[in-house]
Amino acid sequence: MAFLQWRSQDVAEWIESIGYPQYTACFTENLITGRKLIYVNCCYLPRLGITDFDHMKAISAHVRELLGISDPLWSRSIADPPRDDKGMFLEMKSRTGTRADSLTYTKFLTDEHTLNEAGTRQEHTL
Repeated sequence: MAFLQWRSQDVAEWIESIGYPQYTACFTENLITGRKLIYVNCCYLPRLGITDFDHMKAISAHVRELLGISDPLWSRSIADPPRDDKGMFLEMKSRTGTRADSLTYTKFLTDEHTLNEAGTRQEHTL
């Protein structure tokens, strides 16, 4: 997950490398770093100045591929858990501060597992 350390210039170079050099300024001028890239999707790209629908779909797909997450399931039930572990971890890493900086995927999974066990134990005592 080295992309989490990318500066906006690194993100712009990546955008160029995937075939969209015309959008490098959109990312640098909006200070999109590796951490902010987590939030880039088809809904967010027009705010950056990217409005070509085919380009939006392609860039969003490349971002998901980079992050290692799958396409959103539009038919997903609201009763399902909010996201997979990797998506929730990336959301935590997108924040700034010492806690986010020091958080590793392994620590996140351990903490998440502990919270889930505590919730299960609490349900059984009610």
